[in-house]
Amino acid sequence: MIRTSGPVTSSERITSIDVLRGFALLGILTMNILSLGLPGTARLNPNVAGGFTGINWIAWLVGYFLFDEKMITIFSMLFGAGLVLMTARSNQQGRSPAHLYFRRVGILLLIGVIHAYLIWDGDILVSYAFCGMVAYPLRKLSPRTLLMIAVVVVLPSVPLTAAVSTLFQSLREASVRVQEAEQQGNPVSPEDKELAEGWDGIRKAFHPTPAEVAEKIKENREASYWKLVIKNAPEAFGVQTTVFGSAFVWTVTGRMLIGMALMKLGVFSAAKSIRFYALLALFGYGVGWPVVAFAAKRLIQNQFDVVVLFGECLQINFLGSVLVALGHVAIVMMICKEGWLSWLTRRLASVGRMALTNYLMHSLLCTTFFNGYGFGFYGAFDRVQLYGIAAGVWTLQLWYSPLWLRYFHFGPVEWLWKSLTYGTVQPMWKAARA
Repeated sequence: MIRTSGPVTSSERITSIDVLRGFALLGILTMNILSLGLPGTARLNPNVAGGFTGINWIAWLVGYFLFDEKMITIFSMLFGAGLVLMTARSNQQGRSPAHLYFRRVGILLLIGVIHAYLIWDGDILVSYAFCGMVAYPLRKLSPRTLLMIAVVVVLPSVPLTAAVSTLFQSLREASVRVQEAEQQGNPVSPEDKELAEGWDGIRKAFHPTPAEVAEKIKENREASYWKLVIKNAPEAFGVQTTVFGSAFVWTVTGRMLIGMALMKLGVFSAAKSIRFYALLALFGYGVGWPVVAFAAKRLIQNQFDVVVLFGECLQINFLGSVLVALGHVAIVMMICKEGWLSWLTRRLASVGRMALTNYLMHSLLCTTFFNGYGFGFYGAFDRVQLYGIAAGVWTLQLWYSPLWLRYFHFGPVEWLWKSLTYGTVQPMWKAARA
C-alpha cells in the first residue's frame, strides 16, 4: 500500500545529512555575526571595523580559510541534496513531486521575504527559493551531467562580477578627475560629477572613514525598530535584485547542482569508503586552501580594495571555497561513518533537523542583542569577541535543539513550513502518538 504523501519521518532521515547541515549552519553564523554586529562591510573589509591586528588578524585568517563562503557552499549543496531526496521520495509513492516542491519553495520564499524586510536584510532564503526553482527541472540528470552544468552555470558570475569591478574603477577615476579639477579651479563636467557621486557611495560602503563608521554605529544603536526596517529595506531589495542577478543566481544554483550530484553519488549519506573520503579531504584541502591563500594574499596586499575584491578575489575565493567545502564534507562524513564524537554529532543532527528555526533564531537573537531597539551592542565588540558570542549561540542551540526534539517532531518553523506545504496541520507533540 502506498503511503500518503507527507513529511519525512525520523526513521527515514539520513543522519549524516542532518549532522552536516547542523555543522554548516553553525559555521555560517561566524560570518553572519560580523555583518550583524559590525558595519556590514567589515566582513569583506576587516580594516573597517572589528580589528585587523594581533589576535583579530589571526581570527580573520581562520575565518577566511575555514568559514567564509565554505559553510554557505555546504548549505547550498545540501539544499540541492534535499531536492533530490524529496522528489525521489514522491516518485516512489507514485506522485508527481512538482506541485509539492514548488509549494514548498514558494512558502520558503515568503518566509525569506519576511526575514529580509522585518528581521535582517542579509537573508539568503529568498535566493534559495528562486535558485531551487531553477534547479528543479535538472533533478533527473546524471551526476556527471549535473557537475558539468554546474560549471557552466557558475561561469557567468565571473564576467558579471568583473564588470562590477570595472564600473567601480571608472567611478573612482571620475572622482579623481573631479578632485583634481576642483583643486585647479577648472570646470567639472556633469557626467564626471555624477560618476564621482556614485563612487562616493561605493567608497562609503566599502572604505568608510572612521567618522563614517562611528556615525553608522551611532545610528544603529539609537534607531527604533521601524526606522531600521525602513532604512534596511533598500539593501534587502538590492540583495534580491542586483546581487542576485549578478552573483547569487549563478553561484547558489551551481552549488545546488553540485549537491544534487553528490547526493546521487552517495557522498552525503556516508555511503562511500573511508579511503574515498580521505582522498576527497586531501584533494579539497590540498588544492582549495592554496587557492584561498592566494585570494587572501591579494586582498591584504591591496588593503581590501573594492576593485580588486570584485575583480579577482571573490571569484578566486569562490573556487577555493567549493574545494575546501568538499574537504569539510569528507571529514564530517568520516566522523559519521566511524561513529566518532557521537556526543557531538547527535546534537549537530538535532541542530540540522531544526535548521530553518535555528537560522532565523540567529537573526532574532543577534539583531536584538546588537541593535538599538534591543540591547544596543552594535559595534561594541571586536572580531574575536564576536566569534565568542557566536560560540555562545552554538552552545545554546546544541543544548536546546535535542531537548526540543525529545518532545516534538519538528522545530516550530519547520512545523509551520511543513503544515503549509502539505496543506494539513502536522502532528507536533511526540506524546500525541501514545
